[in-house]
Amino acid sequence: MKTMAISEFKAYALKVLNDVSKSQETIVITKRGKPIAQVVPYRKSGMKPTPGKLAHAFVFEKDIITPLCPSHTHDSLPLNSTSKALP
Repeated sequence: MKTMAISEFKAYALKVLNDVSKSQETIVITKRGKPIAQVVPYRKSGMKPTPGKLAHAFVFEKDIITPLCPSHTHDSLPLNSTSKALP
């Protein structure tokens, strides 16, 4: 992997980007010897989005208003000393 000072990258940015595109090699940009950025070549993703791929991961409920577990309603929750019961 090549490295390049930020001042050199600034001066030759378009040429560097063309070189990265042609050679498909990554370049690390440094500032005072420390890496601060990485220029990587663009690669088309091999994965295409598949509609419905996660459909099995969801559970669809027909009734979205009724609680899932009737025993855990707001009436059965204990009140703490600072809360007051609603009329």
